[in-house]
Amino acid sequence: MRRRVFLVAGIVLVGLVLAVALVSLFWTPFPAADTTGGRLEGPGVHHLLGTDKLGRDLLTRLMIGARIAVAVGVGAVALGAVLGGVAGLLAAFANRWLDDTLAALLDILIAFPTLLLAMLVVAARGASLASAIVAIGLAMSAIVARLTRVLAKRVLAMDYVTAARTSGVSWPRIVVAHVLPNIWPTLAVNLALQFGLAVLAEASLSYLGLGPPPPNASWGRLLQEAQSTVLTAPVGAVAPGVLLVVLVVGVNLLADGLRDVADPTRRGHR
Repeated sequence: MRRRVFLVAGIVLVGLVLAVALVSLFWTPFPAADTTGGRLEGPGVHHLLGTDKLGRDLLTRLMIGARIAVAVGVGAVALGAVLGGVAGLLAAFANRWLDDTLAALLDILIAFPTLLLAMLVVAARGASLASAIVAIGLAMSAIVARLTRVLAKRVLAMDYVTAARTSGVSWPRIVVAHVLPNIWPTLAVNLALQFGLAVLAEASLSYLGLGPPPPNASWGRLLQEAQSTVLTAPVGAVAPGVLLVVLVVGVNLLADGLRDVADPTRRGHR
């Protein structure tokens, strides 16, 4: 029951942020670049959460930040899953020499700090939303590749897979019929966790000025802009931080619940 509550809580928290991101595609209280509000106004009737130091509506910028967070999370996870999944499967099917070489390269990439690698990619490509997605996705792909390699090699060692290989079943069919169905539950949980890490990485890049440029309103950029006025207008600093916590905690609760659903031994044990 406790695990079920965690799963529902994760779905609710992530669903709220996703709903805000979807609504921001069609409607926001004010245009993103509207500066008609007073500087650093407190919450009120016209501006529910107040305004920033340029007079822009804070609720509008938070909604746009939710859209950016979701876009970066989904894009980076998709890119990391494709690149990492393909690399991991190739390593699992490769001969021993090539497998050991790929495993060593993956260990080196994983040991390299994710944020530093993302900063190098963004610095080379220029600060933009696409650069943030590519940078975080590339950094994430090494983790996905190593996990895919380990899981795929475990499946390939099974007797029924050996029987399929000796009977002449092609490699692509073995992957589709035997490998992917057995590794996707664990991969799905890991990718859900990577989503939260991608959101935090994008917020860190934006805080350092390497995220999507203005007028984009990333939560990390909002935190950076509000740090000088945190005492006079605390909502501007607290609100994006709270939303980051809500999304990351929700994703972690969702991943934990998915792990229990995907692993029947854990369900039975609990």
